Amino acid sequence: MTPSEFEVLVSLAGGEKHGYAIMTEAGVGAGTLYTMLDRLMTEGVVEQSARKPEPDEDQRRRYYKLTRSGRRALTDEVARLEGRLRAARRRLTQNA
Repeated sequence: MTPSEFEVLVSLAGGEKHGYAIMTEAGVGAGTLYTMLDRLMTEGVVEQSARKPEPDEDQRRRYYKLTRSGRRALTDEVARLEGRLRAARRRLTQNA
């Protein structure tokens, strides 16, 4: 999982979001985000939500959410990163 994919999945872990909200929270550009969302949807990690924009919002707005598979993928990546952090901390304290 790339760092950008990780940030997008973390953004969606809190619930459904529209593209601009994901972009802002994950710190990715529009072209990158929508290309990534298409790929993540193909992989079954993210899906478009049935949620519709509020009447005062842009009606073209689409909402996205994690699938069960996406939540598992994010959980696995968090565990992997935590393991890498523990290893890095051990090495830092061994050579201090």
